[in-house]
Parts: sequence; C-alpha cells; structure tokens
Amino acid sequence: MDTKMNDIILVPTDFSEVCNNAMKQAVEAAKFLKHKVALLHVVDKNTKAQLKKEGQDVNSIEGKLNALAEEIRNDHNLEVVTISKEGDIFTTIGEVAKDLGAHLMYLGTHGKVGMQKLTGSFALKVVTSSPVPVVVVQKRPFDQGYKKIVLPITSDSGPWEKTKWASFIAKNFGAEIHVYQINAPELNEAVTIITNHFDKENVNYKVVKTDSSNFSKQVIDYATANVADMIMIMTNPDKSFTKFILGSYDEEMIFNSSQIPVMCINPRKYNWEKIFKL
Repeated sequence: MDTKMNDIILVPTDFSEVCNNAMKQAVEAAKFLKHKVALLHVVDKNTKAQLKKEGQDVNSIEGKLNALAEEIRNDHNLEVVTISKEGDIFTTIGEVAKDLGAHLMYLGTHGKVGMQKLTGSFALKVVTSSPVPVVVVQKRPFDQGYKKIVLPITSDSGPWEKTKWASFIAKNFGAEIHVYQINAPELNEAVTIITNHFDKENVNYKVVKTDSSNFSKQVIDYATANVADMIMIMTNPDKSFTKFILGSYDEEMIFNSSQIPVMCINPRKYNWEKIFKL
C-alpha cells in the first residue's frame, strides 16, 4: 500500500445490472475518498457477438460509457473518465489498472447474464490478476459507505497489507474493524501487533476469536449477523509473487449468499513476511 497510487477508482463494466451496482458503490466510495472514477469496457469477442446480435457497431460502446459518465457527473459532481479498449478481460483490466495507477477497483460479479459473464472462475481470474485491491460486488446494494468491516485472520504471514488497507478504509469511512481470528496461540502476537497499529491510527476495532472449523461459514455468518458492510481478504502468492491464488475459504467468502462486498488484496512480497518480523 506504500506504492504511489493515483486517486482513481476503476470500474470495469459490461453494462449489466450487477456492474451498474458496482458502479454505484464505486461512486459512493469515490465521494468519501475524493477520488475520480474510471469506467472501462473491454471490447472482447463477447462484446462483438452481442453487438452483432443487436445490430450495433463498436462505437456504440463509447456512447454507453459516456451516458453513464454524464449521469455520474450530473448526479454526484465527480470527475469521470471512460475507457473502451480491445482485449481480454483477464489481462486487459489489470493492465488498465496499472496504466492508470488506480487506487481501487470495483468488480460486479453475476450469473450468466450480461455481455461478459463475470462469474465464478472468470471473476476470480480478474481478481487475482489485479495490481490493486478489488472490491467484489454482487446484486445487493450498499450505498451508505462502510461502517463495519470484518477482517479475518488465519495466519501470521500476510496480514500486514490488509491491515493497512483496513485502517485506510476505516479512517475514511468512520468504520469499526471486527478482527475475526482463529483461536490459536501462534496468532495472538500477530493480532496484538495489528490492534496496536489500529490504536496508533485511532481506528475503532474489536477482536473476536473462533475455532478453525468451517471458518469461511463462520466469517460469513458473523458478518451477516453483525450487518457488516465489507469483508476484507488476501490472496495467497506463489513463490515468485507473480501469480496469486484464492483458496476455497476465500471463494466462499467472495460469493457469500448474503452478498456482502468483499475486498480482495493481492500482497507484495515485503508485506507477506510474518507480521512480527516487519
């Protein structure tokens, strides 16, 4: 998170309902963070097939993007840029995020509707190829910012990056962090360092301990019962830190049935070291 980023929130869209919901949530975040919004459509084979079916050409994509941008400018007084780029959603979205120096990305994921079917493994590939944190959004609207954030801790390796992001989001949105920890002695020192950081940053938090059985279900149930606005997770890097993977726990949380937005963070090598060795 120490890498210089620009005050931009990137929103890929295929103009479906769930992508529009992601755009609305990104707009609300942009107002809190004083960021501008970048709307992106990747023109791929699915786009071309849909346009052919509708009897339209590629230029109509620019028109759709501009109409959305104008609505945001008029209703929310935000700066908005639009990008239409030919490519592949699995690589082009990440490339655009890097080129823009985007700070965050909001990604709508849905069933087999819309042009580009950003669902299941498709959405996960976009998440794990992103150079910036991705907030994965389903159909459920969240338009009042983030007031309760669940931060699952399962290991003493890796949580530093999401700790910094949790602090950043909490301070900007006035949120409370719920540190949801597997009750294991080896995690106590790491959680103490995390909460000391929150104390230093004047971030409100609470610590909840649980056993490790069916952890993802416990996180989702806890987040749902406590009306959380976000769950924050981190991917696991390979040894080279050039690829990232999501475990079954992570996937269950991302596609949670309560449709709570999930921020996914791909860590950098330095911040994957054991937290108490930093």
